[in-house]
Amino acid sequence: MPRRPQELLYLLTRTERLAVRRVRSVLDEFDCTVEAWRVLDLLSDGQGHNMTALADHAFLPAPSLTKLVDQLVDQNLLFRRVDPADRRRVLAHLTPRGKRRWQLLAREVRADWGELETPLTDEETRRLDELLDRLAGTLEDPGTRGPRRVTTGGQERGVGRAR
Repeated sequence: MPRRPQELLYLLTRTERLAVRRVRSVLDEFDCTVEAWRVLDLLSDGQGHNMTALADHAFLPAPSLTKLVDQLVDQNLLFRRVDPADRRRVLAHLTPRGKRRWQLLAREVRADWGELETPLTDEETRRLDELLDRLAGTLEDPGTRGPRRVTTGGQERGVGRAR
């Protein structure tokens, strides 16, 4: 019998919060937030990314991301450039200092994570990654199974307000 949605949601939320708490304990030593770490992580590929991609990766609304990016620019960890393919867009890139910072943070988080005595084998970890990725994809795009019922925060904010 499949789990009830609330049971799955509880397990996923609990796991995510415990994992973030663990990562945050490492990042706090370097005065870095989880959201900043996520931005640095995405930019570490050297490709440059637009603000929408950064907001999605950091799980932040656009105004909060803009504030965070401004702080990271002020710290000389990243810089912005106009996208040569679409001059209306801006791409963010790591500075050399930002790349060193990301490498340090990634090494420390990986070392801390490596200290965990995980009950999962490498194969189970790979399978879990695969299953979670598939579940996330299904929730993002329910396909032809009927009308999309996932709402955005903007739609929910308007509920109960006078217009």
